[in-house]
Amino acid sequence: LAVVESGGGLVQAGGSLRLSCAASGRSFSGDAMAWFRQAPGKEREFVAGINWSMGYGYYGDSVQGRFTISRDNAKNTVYLQMNSLKPEDTGVYYCARSRSKLINRSWQSYDSWGQGTQVTVSS
Repeated sequence: LAVVESGGGLVQAGGSLRLSCAASGRSFSGDAMAWFRQAPGKEREFVAGINWSMGYGYYGDSVQGRFTISRDNAKNTVYLQMNSLKPEDTGVYYCARSRSKLINRSWQSYDSWGQGTQVTVSS
């Protein structure tokens, strides 16, 4: 499974962006997928995850209530809608597949990482 992230950019604080993660190689309909982000000099941080049934999204504490994760299995794509963006949301955002088919907040539990997409929020 290979993934490609897109949709990043420069936005002012309070603005919105929608990131996309397009998977190829095979269907990911049975997989749990997640978004992580990494700011310079910081650890890779769990942002949001979604299981294969799309029944529930899991979120990091810092984005709860502002971000929404969703997926379209027919399009093999996962989305991250980001609202009320803050400067501290700045970083490279990555999409990845859970090895265990469960959502885990540790980046080490994931594979099939993409190249990432840069999100910059100005104050």
